[in-house]
Amino acid sequence: MSDKFETVIGLEIHAQLKTKSKMFCRCQNNQEIMAPNTNICPVCMGMPGTLPIPNCKAIEMTIRLGLALGSKIAKISKFDRKHYFYPDLPKGYQISQYDQPFCEGGFVEISGKKIRLNRIHLEEDAGKLVHDAKASISKVDLNRAGTPLAEIVTEPDIESPQQARDFMKELQLILRRLDVSLGDMEKGHLRADANINVILNEKSSPIVEVKNLNSFKFLYQALVYEQERLIKEFEKFDGKRRKITRGFDSKIGKTYPLREKEEAKDYRYFPEPDIPPFEVSKIFDLDKLKSETQKMPSDLRVELEDAEVNSNDIEVIIRDKEKMGAVTDAIPRGAEYTKLTVNLVINEKNFIKLSKVQREKLLDLVIREKLPSNIIRSLMDSAVGTKEDIEVLYKSLSRVEDVESVVKKVLLENKDALSKLKKGKKEVMGFLIGKIMQETGGQCDPKKISQIIIKGLK
Repeated sequence: MSDKFETVIGLEIHAQLKTKSKMFCRCQNNQEIMAPNTNICPVCMGMPGTLPIPNCKAIEMTIRLGLALGSKIAKISKFDRKHYFYPDLPKGYQISQYDQPFCEGGFVEISGKKIRLNRIHLEEDAGKLVHDAKASISKVDLNRAGTPLAEIVTEPDIESPQQARDFMKELQLILRRLDVSLGDMEKGHLRADANINVILNEKSSPIVEVKNLNSFKFLYQALVYEQERLIKEFEKFDGKRRKITRGFDSKIGKTYPLREKEEAKDYRYFPEPDIPPFEVSKIFDLDKLKSETQKMPSDLRVELEDAEVNSNDIEVIIRDKEKMGAVTDAIPRGAEYTKLTVNLVINEKNFIKLSKVQREKLLDLVIREKLPSNIIRSLMDSAVGTKEDIEVLYKSLSRVEDVESVVKKVLLENKDALSKLKKGKKEVMGFLIGKIMQETGGQCDPKKISQIIIKGLK
């Protein structure tokens, strides 16, 4: 593959939204656990005389996503009918958005580069075909028909298959961070159509759209294959900017031709007559939604780097919703709290199971008392699943009168060690503390033990 070629990639990503019901009816949005064709109603089946009612929560989620990605939110938006025939599209058209989407512009930052967004619009999903190879038939399951989808369309800013894969991974993190989509590609919650062409000396190959890529691996493999194929066949192209649609066979890692790419005129868009346009600001408080928007993974990376957290730990935190929540709570308290929280989140499974108040008190206590790991672990074990106050638990573990009685017992049993300690042999202190820790089952603060022993020597 020649380095002289410029690769141009744009993505159209469909993210299934985490609403309780479908986009235009009251059917549950949980088709994965339902028997085929049981999660349906006359509305999502496209029966004559039915009327769609927009899902307000899906619209809110789309706007929240746009606000988080720096999009411009439309003052007035509307739904449109997009006509095409496919066996799993029961109405013969899809309710989507054409010229007035809810969100325009924005970007996602990947390794310091901003990948611009063209738009984010809202639409309904189609059903799905279930192919039975043995019987040589295909069955239609309409459970998924009407599921709300946010379609995120990038500008052609992506320069390589690797960058496309990184973009998808970052977008998945963002969707999960905002809690608007589960983002599980293997379950169809997130999938992409990838557009790619190569350019040499201002001559372009056709633009190829590879449809329905439902894993990071397949997205990367399909784009690598198509990039190499377009370069290999470049001399055959006439330079006209045609659009071609191809599929991807994941078993052999190759794309295959489907059809000429449709254009907007082929879909015969017109405004959805059953749903009037929206004055967005009259329905949603955009300032409130923006103030409630959580920090993006890229912002958290910068803050964790500033706190001197290593890059491997940062990625572990960023890719886990619960871990990220706990660390986000600690960041405003400073680098010391942040680094301690990262350490506990990664190495102590019970830390994120504590309540927010318990975590905060534990951090205060560890930093103030310089607690060792065994005491920290014991406190967490005792607090998990309860409303116990961490400070009260710590005092119960380190009550002076209880510790003093154990210290006296151990010192009486180890008079030789005590004699050496009195003569200034400080290394004996560790031995004595170890013996006392054994007696208490590790449920004691070594610092407190040391203080009691020293006090008794005076």
